[in-house]
Formats: sequence, C-alpha cells, structure tokens
Amino acid sequence: MDIGIAGCGIGGLAAALLLHRQGHHVTLYDRFPAPRPVGSGLMLQPTGMAVLDRMGLAAEALACGAPIQRLHGLNREGVAVLEADYADLGMAGVFGIGIHRASLFDVLHRAVMAAGIAILTDHQVRVSTAGADSRRLHFTDRDAAAAHELVVDCMGVGSPLAPAGDSYLPFGALWCTMEWPEDGPFDASLLEQRYENAGKMAGVLPTGRRGAGGVREFSFFWSLQQADHAAWQANSLAQFKAEVTDLWPQCDAVLDQLQSPEQMVFACYAHRSFAPPVEDRLVHIGDAWHSASPQLGQGANTALLDAFALSMALESEGELQHRLELAIALRRNHVRLYQWLTAAFTPLYQSASAWPAMVRDLLLAPASRIAPGPAIKARLVAGLAGSPLEALGLALPDYAALRAP
Repeated sequence: MDIGIAGCGIGGLAAALLLHRQGHHVTLYDRFPAPRPVGSGLMLQPTGMAVLDRMGLAAEALACGAPIQRLHGLNREGVAVLEADYADLGMAGVFGIGIHRASLFDVLHRAVMAAGIAILTDHQVRVSTAGADSRRLHFTDRDAAAAHELVVDCMGVGSPLAPAGDSYLPFGALWCTMEWPEDGPFDASLLEQRYENAGKMAGVLPTGRRGAGGVREFSFFWSLQQADHAAWQANSLAQFKAEVTDLWPQCDAVLDQLQSPEQMVFACYAHRSFAPPVEDRLVHIGDAWHSASPQLGQGANTALLDAFALSMALESEGELQHRLELAIALRRNHVRLYQWLTAAFTPLYQSASAWPAMVRDLLLAPASRIAPGPAIKARLVAGLAGSPLEALGLALPDYAALRAP
C-alpha cells in the first residue's frame, strides 16, 4: 500500500521502518524544518526493547543508554516508598534502560534514512479527509493535499486528527539534561527520586551518552503543578536550587550546572484515550490514541508496541478496515490496563493533597514488600503486566548477548 505517516516521533519512525520492510511505500510528514525529538530522558522497558530487538536496533539503543537495575524513591524522612527491582521479574539479566529521547530518536531516524524512506519536513498537518479509496492530508500554509491508501496518525496527544479533549493533568514536570557527576552522590544503576508528601518530587535518571564520545548524562526532573509554573518562572533560580537541596541535599553537587531557568523545560501530561481509534483509512497509535502520566514510564514503549501491532495486523488477510481494527484489538487490553494503573498510581506521587502520600507511605509501600508484591511491582514497571509481548508474538531480547563486548 501507499501509506502516509503523520508525525516523526518514536512511534512514527518505528511504524515507518516496520511497514517499509513489509514492502509498503511509506512517506513520513513532520511539522519541523528538520526532524527532531522533543523531551529529555525516558525509560526503555523490556516491552520497548522487544520491539527494537525484532527490528535489529536493540544493541544500538543499549549502546547509547544507561542500564537501570532498580527504581528507588525516599520520602523526606528517608523511608523507601518506591522500590522496584528488575531482578524480581525472575528473568535472568533483564533491566531497564535510561536513555535520552534524542538518542532513541537518532537510532530510529538513522535506520529510516538508511532505508530510503521519504521524510517531508515543514508539513504541518491540519486536517484529514476521506475519499472513495484514499485518505488525504491537508497542511497549514500549503495548497496541495497528499493522498494515501492509509494514514497513520502518530502526532501525539495534541494531534489535530484526533478528537479534542481537555484532559491535561494538574501536575507536570520541569526537566533538564545535565552531565553525570562521575564522583558524585548518585548511583548510575538507579532511577532515584525524593518526595515531600506527593506535592514535591525530584528525580535523577541516568541516560547514557548522546553520540560517540559524548559525556555521560542524566535527566533531572522536578514535579510542579501547571498552575504554579508562572510563579516558578518569576522566582529566582537561587530560590529554586535552595528548595531542591532542602528536599535532596545531594543535588547540591550538580546544581551548579543549572545556570538559567531556560534550561528547565516544563512538560505537561494528559490522561486520555478514545474509541474507536480507527476511521476510514486512518488509524491513531501511540499518544495520538492514548496517553497518561509518565509515572510508570510507558509512553515510548507503548508507541513501539502499537507500531509493531499495526505492522503485524497489516500482514493479515481481509479488508483494510478489518486489519486496522485487529491492530487496535491486539493492543486494547494492555492499553486499558496501563491507563487504569497510571490513573491509580499518579496521585500517590503527584497530588496537592497529603492523603495519597499517607496511604502510600503507611500502607501501600510496606504491604508491597510482602510476596508477591516485589514481583508484581517489577512487572508493572517493566510494562509486562497483561502479557503484551505474548499477544504480539514477541520475546524479550537476550540481554546478556546485548551487553557482551
């Protein structure tokens, strides 16, 4: 088929490569003058790595990321209230990978360019219309429309092709990328967080190296309500640093790298999904279909799974619409499960009320240390709850082989 993919992010690039390899003629559309990622660090979970491994890109992704063995969060009193260890999966050698979004983007973008897939930049999609046997994309500031047999919407939560919704969460986060302190106070194998109730949260995620010979980096993030962002911008940077070190004194070792408020990018998050995400010759995947807070770190991983499910469904027999509905059916249960889980877990770590943190610290955290709690937590964080890989015929990569010299 002739397929147009709107959006050149992680899901769009993965879908383009998978569908091109099946023999489809693929065109990617991106609104920027040159394709580029938006965001800072993320966690590549075993689910996302299973897709990258099938694409032959897992080793390349690992090479520019940082292996993460555990998630470890302490409240102000120094009590562990977030503990998730990949070793509790009971699967030898499995770990998460902290990686800068730009690094993962580059891995996929290089593969797309090597495959000769067309990327049309400066094409901001405005709307889509269905014809008798085609779907047309219409662009801002361009008269010509592009017709394809199928359009895949990978434009994220704000996609103009998806139903509009007012679903942004009250809390977002400030992010920045810093150089890893080689002799510093942080553990390179951990995603670490510190909390004051659920209203304040700081985090450090090792993200490996961007580019050959690059320095090791990490993503620093600070939870913040959207309503408080303007006040944060009006305050002094020194005041912010003092607030961070008051919660997490060890951060003083790296905050000298923060020289300007512009280094901290504010990210908003939305919790939404809609049904059905299939129209006439149009399918929405990734955040264009479903999005949630980043508490369980599934965004990029679910986009990769969605892209693989679409490629798998298009290989089946039957009418196009039936195959698109199959792609959604392959992912629906896992998406619904993690939509529910993130909605349930987010208030425990991001809330203006003190009650969720009290429930977390006094009840849930102690109870989760009792078997089978550790194994359940590990599966939730790894994205493996609901058995998404089995539904797609995917298997975990051989992590030992990936780490071998």
